Amino acid sequence: MSDGPALHLDPLPGFLRAPALAAIMDALPSARVVGGAVRDALAGQPVADVDLATPLPPDAVQAALRTAGIKVVPTGLAHGTVTAVRDRQGFEITTLRRDVETDGRHATVAFTENWRADAARRDFTINAMFLTRDGAVFDYFGGIADLRAGRLRFVGDPAARMAEDWLRVLRYFRFYARYATEPPDAALRTALQASAPHLGRLSVERVWTELTRILAARDPRKALHLMDDLGVLAAVLPEGADRAALDRVVAAGAPVDSVLRFAALLAGDPLAAATRLKLANADRDRIVAARCAPLPRPEMDDDALRRLLVDTPAGTLLDRSWLAGGGGADWDALRERIKAMPRPVFPLAGRDALAIGVPAGPRVGALLQAVRDWWMAGGCRADCESCRAELRRRAEA
Repeated sequence: MSDGPALHLDPLPGFLRAPALAAIMDALPSARVVGGAVRDALAGQPVADVDLATPLPPDAVQAALRTAGIKVVPTGLAHGTVTAVRDRQGFEITTLRRDVETDGRHATVAFTENWRADAARRDFTINAMFLTRDGAVFDYFGGIADLRAGRLRFVGDPAARMAEDWLRVLRYFRFYARYATEPPDAALRTALQASAPHLGRLSVERVWTELTRILAARDPRKALHLMDDLGVLAAVLPEGADRAALDRVVAAGAPVDSVLRFAALLAGDPLAAATRLKLANADRDRIVAARCAPLPRPEMDDDALRRLLVDTPAGTLLDRSWLAGGGGADWDALRERIKAMPRPVFPLAGRDALAIGVPAGPRVGALLQAVRDWWMAGGCRADCESCRAELRRRAEA
């Protein structure tokens, strides 16, 4: 591709006109927006984080920003990255660089002033484009054409790019789920399949992060099916995967929720998988609870639902309703009932038994359990006074 701009955006994307970014680019006139913000602007998608690249070395970047009164945080100086903070927004700014050595996880880099060299070290053509503040897009490897065609390509040789950082394998499927309509060609499929044995070198935290991002796509099914077909899914999820269960959850219209989708996809022991992947306790507990019985059903009356809610939070019942394959009007109505129903709380405690003269000891627990069973059988409707009356009746029997 030419070293000149491939096109000019007209009108300019809104994020380029934001005051905070404008102030930073005033301080760094040679800087260009890079990566995801450029890709998403071209794709007509919302732009979240804005990163910049510059040929200036990190010390010159920091000096220029401080002179302009912009806060600077040295977040990754070893790799040429600082974060500029303006109007409570953070912008990562990285000096152009080229890889000197990689080992599949980490890279040694050297700074450069060559934009093409920096683009050449990036993962995918759609992520290797630069955008100036006046709307000029620099595209050295055909990212614009690939984005328009729904084609996801590595920059250069796929096998070599993956070997530089094995996380790029999972990143491929994340971007495939969002941007690709064309399947990978035979050579790329072979390279992806050959990468699977190397994924064990990645930390489980990085694997889980990428899995959640894949699952957070509007429709992750095609990406996960491809991962399964190529042996990548088995490499990162040895507990087993049930892609048909995930398909049902997505098809039913469940919320775009990575944890819920993971609970559907996982075929093996949820506690073992969550522990191995070092999930946060809340995510681990949610997945384990979602995979347990009993399941809510649309035909349940309110008494049956109240009995479920006594021991199971509404959120867990909603998760279970989706895992049961619950799509359609009947299931939607069930979920609305669950959301609207207050969680019943058994109104008695040990002090209520002691207050009517029951001696402390095992009989207190036995009487309370008997009254609780009676309360549950009645649909958890009896109030405190009714439960106390039942407690007295049983205590005096």
